Amino acid sequence: MSRRTMLASAAGGGAAVLLSSRTGTAQAAPVAAGDAEPPGHLTGHDPVTLRWLEGGTPVELAAGTTWGVPWPRGAFGSQQEFSLTSDSGGSIPVQSWPTGWWPDGSAKWTAHAVADAAPRGETYRLEAGTPQAAEKQVTVKATGGTVVVDTGVIQVTFGRSGNDLVKSVKRGDTEIATAGRLLASRQDSPSDEAATVRSETFTSTVQRVHVEQHGPVRAVIRAEGRHRKGRRSWLPFTVRFYLYAGSDAIRVIHTFVFDGNEQKDFVNGLAVRFSVPMRGEPYNRHVRFAGDGEGVLAESVQGISGLRRDPGAAVRTAQYEGRTTPDASTWDTRVTSRLQWIPAFGDYRLSQLNAHGFEIRKRTKSGHSWIRVDGGRRAEGLAYVGSPTGGLAFGMRDFWQKHPTELEITGAAGDTATATVWMWSPRAGAMDLRFYHDGMGEDTYAKQLDALEITYEDYEPGFGSPYGVARTTEMTFWALDATPTSERFSALAAANATPPLIVSSPEHNHSAGVFGSWSVADRSTAAKKNLEDRLDQMHAYHREQVDQRSWYGFWDYGDIMHTLDSTRHTWCYDVGGYAWDNSELSSDMWLWYHYLRTGDAAAFRFVEAMSRHTGEVDVYHLGKYQGLGTRHGIMHWGDSAKQVRISNAGYRRFHYFLTGDERGGDLMRELVDADRTFLVLDPVRKIREGTYEPDPKALGVGTTTDWGALAMAWLAEWERGGDPIARTKLINGAVSIAALPNGWAQGGNVTYNLADGKFTGPSEKSVSVGALSSVFGLIEVMTELIGLIDDQRVKDQWVTFCRLYNGTREEQIAATGSSWGSQNLRQAYSRATAYAAERLDDATLAKRAWTELRTGSAGYPESMSFATRHYEGPAVLNPVDEAPMSTNASAQYGLAVFQCLALVGDTL
Repeated sequence: MSRRTMLASAAGGGAAVLLSSRTGTAQAAPVAAGDAEPPGHLTGHDPVTLRWLEGGTPVELAAGTTWGVPWPRGAFGSQQEFSLTSDSGGSIPVQSWPTGWWPDGSAKWTAHAVADAAPRGETYRLEAGTPQAAEKQVTVKATGGTVVVDTGVIQVTFGRSGNDLVKSVKRGDTEIATAGRLLASRQDSPSDEAATVRSETFTSTVQRVHVEQHGPVRAVIRAEGRHRKGRRSWLPFTVRFYLYAGSDAIRVIHTFVFDGNEQKDFVNGLAVRFSVPMRGEPYNRHVRFAGDGEGVLAESVQGISGLRRDPGAAVRTAQYEGRTTPDASTWDTRVTSRLQWIPAFGDYRLSQLNAHGFEIRKRTKSGHSWIRVDGGRRAEGLAYVGSPTGGLAFGMRDFWQKHPTELEITGAAGDTATATVWMWSPRAGAMDLRFYHDGMGEDTYAKQLDALEITYEDYEPGFGSPYGVARTTEMTFWALDATPTSERFSALAAANATPPLIVSSPEHNHSAGVFGSWSVADRSTAAKKNLEDRLDQMHAYHREQVDQRSWYGFWDYGDIMHTLDSTRHTWCYDVGGYAWDNSELSSDMWLWYHYLRTGDAAAFRFVEAMSRHTGEVDVYHLGKYQGLGTRHGIMHWGDSAKQVRISNAGYRRFHYFLTGDERGGDLMRELVDADRTFLVLDPVRKIREGTYEPDPKALGVGTTTDWGALAMAWLAEWERGGDPIARTKLINGAVSIAALPNGWAQGGNVTYNLADGKFTGPSEKSVSVGALSSVFGLIEVMTELIGLIDDQRVKDQWVTFCRLYNGTREEQIAATGSSWGSQNLRQAYSRATAYAAERLDDATLAKRAWTELRTGSAGYPESMSFATRHYEGPAVLNPVDEAPMSTNASAQYGLAVFQCLALVGDTL
């Protein structure tokens, strides 16, 4: 077992969280060697006001909710307890644990969980204190073959091996569901390319089960395994189950990794399935589907309304409302004597095969025709099968956004029904993950570079592989004691579609000093109001393009396009490197800072979906490219530029710390050893002069774009109290770069030592600076790092780099011995100038930063209008709005404005 594996096992998957055997609450993380001990005197902190992200008070939760709160350095120790009260004054049971630490050992981030059984208010007050004990606490009991979680309402038994992740779900003595397993099916060729297609289905095989948390409010169970049939085992999965005290719900986060051969493995179905024992007569068995918005389809397996003979209003109403019908002896005998002639419909499907329409169909049983029930536009993604004595509600978040999806019920007329969430519907045809062209003769680097000049696509044979990409899906299951009313079912559907989240305010988050240089949105002056309005207008444009352009689908949802084609009035979805953005120039980071500044719910949901996508689909989690991300392109994995700048952990930190999401923690931890990828792939192989053999003691790792991305992973790991090598490499890297004659601008043969993270290079001054050097998180990570370590040379060299990028030729020569040439992205680097101005207290530099921002070189000049132009009619397929913006320019403009306002806003 490796050092990291051992640490992660002890910490239950969140290496900063060590669980006590008694309560599962968090204990202190070990302070890394070289850090100060936890402070003897903690300052504490005033109570923090929290609210629901969307405002108001949600009617239902998706089992419960978990959120993160930052704290200033030195406020609380890692074992601090917290209490939570609602705006009505009631004490709320809350489970709290630290997820991040300051270098002095004090808590930097804490996560908190409340259950849906707890009283709810519009706002809450979080403060130091003893938490209210839950009336019903979640407990976990592990035996040799199972793990049993009891929420006080339901008891869920997880299997440690075999096909079933969940062996049973009980509510008291009633068994609600059994045999919870995963399914994946494949075919050996696309249906339209072969006369005969061979298809087969694989079933989950559980290999490992971990108890990550065990109460008192929240328990987390992580199951890992693969899909198996016969001798073949593939499509590895990680599934987390979240259960909350007093709740009848199970929240599920499902991740799978594609490890097949895209030329032969065409996945045509991906699902989670439960068996549901059926009770009562077929006319007392109920099916529910959530439709558009609050709409609900309410049916029974054997309908008794609309018949030629009427059983009576009381009978019809009870069936429609999901209650047990009056005793059959009270019905009209003309109905009861003919019940055997009324068909029972045991199978139902709601299929959402695209973002713009769903269909519901049903049939009596296999071997007979499906009949159409109804349809609509965008289903909320929740279904139910059961009876007045209990049943299972099952649903998928982002149901229509991640089409082709389906909710299926089979066998409801028999003793046991099946309830299936299809993350990829078998009705949609198979996934085709093959590269989209045949190479067009690009068989040499020279040809590939020439092609780059026309389509902006960096092609290389064999590099457009999906092997190792992943996708994560969120689901919720409710073990209900009775068929829910339509009103409650609609509320459950809303919670499933948009799980309510508690958040702290932008003001509090900013006061904690996390995430570097940013400020709360401020319209106190005309100049600031103008900038804030432009920021909002720009953000809204990109956010609304998602729906206007229908950027949805299983592999696509969450990403946005790179560049607009104003001639065709489309984005360049089919033009090489101008198609999907894949985090280019830190679009994720721009959107997260926009949310941090505004607290806007729509902004959060927009970037949350992006984080779920870019961290999974655009990054390799297995195989030879593991730890690398793929540059922007027509297919998310298609471009041959596989680089750490795209897999960048800095884009995941926001989501992890703000929500406590364990999957986000996995993604960041995967990247701690991403520097090893330089042994496998040379990112500059196509333009490198001379031969290059990777040497672990002298790797060609760049000190800016490359190191900045690696540093983000190490910073996150250090914050989380994880592998000490992360802190070592982070600090060694910064210190050794600063020791180079020109620091981050040093040219010549600068190399990297894989063992300790140190750089070495020539002793004479030379310069090598590129426009992309600092636009993938280097500025942001250095801003944070300098606040965490005390090294004057690091501070001085970084300030010099920031001052000189947009400086004059004479200033550059005087400081570094060479001109830096005609650099691009000068507007983006106005934030570097602002940083130097603030550090040096230099009013002239501050003025220069604002001039650079307003001039808008390679960005948006102040004179440019952000107004959109509307198109509809024969010129376009659908009505759309257009503005002269690209995602890259918007990302860098946004980040520049945010940091100029934060650093030198008082000079505007």
